[in-house]
Amino acid sequence: MQQFLLFVDTETTGLPTSWNKPYAAERNWPCIAQLAWVIYTLEGELVKAENHYLRVPAGRMRPTALAIHGLTPAFLEQHGEAPLTVMQRFHNDLRTYHPLVVGHYMRLDFHMIGAEFHRAGLSNLLAELPTLCTMQTSQRQAQTFQRNFLRLGELHEHLFQEPMARQHDAQVDAQATARCFFELRRLGDLDDNVISEQPQLVVPVAEAGMFQRYRSLWLLFSLVGGVLFLLLCWLYG
Repeated sequence: MQQFLLFVDTETTGLPTSWNKPYAAERNWPCIAQLAWVIYTLEGELVKAENHYLRVPAGRMRPTALAIHGLTPAFLEQHGEAPLTVMQRFHNDLRTYHPLVVGHYMRLDFHMIGAEFHRAGLSNLLAELPTLCTMQTSQRQAQTFQRNFLRLGELHEHLFQEPMARQHDAQVDAQATARCFFELRRLGDLDDNVISEQPQLVVPVAEAGMFQRYRSLWLLFSLVGGVLFLLLCWLYG
């Protein structure tokens, strides 16, 4: 079990068209508009908190995403930082603390961060660290509502009998995820065994082209053709 916990949340310009395309498929993967993370010790002591808005390329903010988080291109142009600067800070904290990385709907955060690391030319340290999703590991709480999963605001309100003050703000959501995590751990839903058994999220890779998929057959055909050519040369040469 890691000694540090990093709770992360992202607000993005939309959702990916496909979850299986490599991060190099630029238009498939949305951009991060806000990235926030908080780091705690395993005992629940706050170590540090970060919250950053990122500038996004023109035309990338989808109306559906804007309706959810309200981060307009004009706001991000005025208050946003260069993505490389923000991703480098996050990269440094992953390297320094080597934490268990926790998110609510961790799959989305994992891939959005991976895509931004790719754009920034940084190694994807997140893919080397253990991750945990509080949406996936709070199913016992969701059963109360006859649901498979609860949204972060629903889980928070169920656990603490109080609504979140604000949602779809990465800073607020990261802190709420931390609070839910420690409460789920106190209740026994997140013991060390559950945490250690979480499946590793996988970075999508480029699908092999036709030549790569059938490389063995191409080599075999080439070898057989070469042998036949030499045989014909020997017989009729």
